[in-house]
Amino acid sequence: MQERTVEHRGLWFEEFEEGVRYLHRPGRTVTDADNVLFTTLTMNPQPLHLDAAWAATQPFGRVLMNSMWTLSTMVGMSVAQLTLGTLVANLGFKDIAFPHPLFIGDTLYCESRLVEKRLSKSRSGEGVVTLEHIGRNQDGDIVGTAVRTMLVRVRPVDEGMS
Repeated sequence: MQERTVEHRGLWFEEFEEGVRYLHRPGRTVTDADNVLFTTLTMNPQPLHLDAAWAATQPFGRVLMNSMWTLSTMVGMSVAQLTLGTLVANLGFKDIAFPHPLFIGDTLYCESRLVEKRLSKSRSGEGVVTLEHIGRNQDGDIVGTAVRTMLVRVRPVDEGMS
């Protein structure tokens, strides 16, 4: 019997479907180390992310998770399921919002849905896919949204249907 090989990958252009909500699991529980490391690596001196005593005197009363970490993690959570090995490039982000704060100890869950897709006019074998990413905390509150446009490979002829 010949062994069959299965390689984990994201979706080819043709596999992105309208009317599907892609849930990215598992969730990611936010730690203080995540916040401090990301904030300092990106050279962001904002005390809302680094100074618990000062943050306690501010409207939310505690340290806020760095919103760029939230955005990065929302996109990152989608990679294994949607774009691993099939993404050519991110083309842009728009409509980024953080309607509810994310705090240390919260768990971030992300989902994505197709906004639109079309074959590329200038790049054979590739298509333009636009997704909406939505991040929620453990209570279902939306903590982040973003619309992401990317270039994705079309299924290679030798790949066949799986």
